[in-house]
Order: sequence, then C-alpha cells, then structure tokens
Amino acid sequence: MRLGFFLLWMTLLPPAAQAVVDAYQFDSEADRRRYNALIDELRCPKCQNQNLAGSDAPIAQDLRSEVYRMIQAGDSDQEILNFMHRRYGDFVLYRPRLTLETLALWLGPLLLVAIGGLIWWRLSRGVEKSEAVESENLSETEQARLKALLEQRDD
Repeated sequence: MRLGFFLLWMTLLPPAAQAVVDAYQFDSEADRRRYNALIDELRCPKCQNQNLAGSDAPIAQDLRSEVYRMIQAGDSDQEILNFMHRRYGDFVLYRPRLTLETLALWLGPLLLVAIGGLIWWRLSRGVEKSEAVESENLSETEQARLKALLEQRDD
C-alpha cells in the first residue's frame, strides 16, 4: 500500500520537483558564496537564457560540478570564467567581454541612427538651397509671380 502511494505520488509530481539538487560540501562559506555567484553568472549552453543555477539540463549539471571541482582545486573566479569562455564562447557569459564584435553590437545601431540623421539633414538643406538657387535665376516678374503663388498656397 505504501509503495503504491509513493509511486502514485512520484508520478503526479511535476518534473521540476523531482530534479536532483546538487549537494556539494565546501571547505568554507566563502567558497560556497563563490560557487553560487559563479553558477548564477554563467549561462547554460543548452538553455536559451537560463543560468547554471536554474537549469536542469545535463550539461548544466556537468558545468556545476566542473565549477565545484575548480573551486576545490583553488582556481580563482577569473580562471574559472576564462575556462568557461574558452570552452563555450561569449554565450556562456551573461556579461560578455568588450571586443570588436560586442562593440559593433552596442554601437552599430547608434552609428546607423547618426548616419540617417546626417542624410536627412543634408537632404533637407539641399532642398532649401535648390529653392534659393532657382529663385536667384528668375527675373523680377518671375520672382513676383512665384511669391504670389507661394502666398496663395500658404493661405
């Protein structure tokens, strides 16, 4: 009876509740805080936008154990981040390094808006200049007629 109830209870539990929790023993509380900070900062390579701490993917479990192993081996946080970056690229870091590619991603849209503004400004100045040049080449009667037409249009 108890076994049947237990099996029924386990099948009705959501899969997240059945997930295995990593239980690592740390030498100090500082190592535990470092571990938690690192697995919060590193992204799961399989998941779209989930850190290692929140992912149940097998690779996330492997990476958590790798972070634990490296902390136990005495590696610094930067050494651990460099290892993960070398192995999985910029995607694994929530705060990617500043490189030409990331600089282009951040400054590219601003550059495009600035170029668009410059083109708009130049085109608007060109229209004003062409109207001024055309009116300078007109005779006095043509200028008076143009002025009258423009005043009619404004009314």
